[in-house]
Amino acid sequence: MMPVLLVLLLAVVLFGVGFVVQALWWIALAVLVVWLLGFVFHRTGAAGGHRTHWYRW
Repeated sequence: MMPVLLVLLLAVVLFGVGFVVQALWWIALAVLVVWLLGFVFHRTGAAGGHRTHWYRW
């Protein structure tokens, strides 16, 4: 009975890790899109035409 529970626990842990990695990929993609949109809008003069950076750092 114990080996079956260990295999089940391992399957649940691996499923959870896979879900977290998948979620992190979607978050990284969303951050990339926001960064690219900020870069494009700054290039088109949406920041008032000043030669400043759209990010704080």
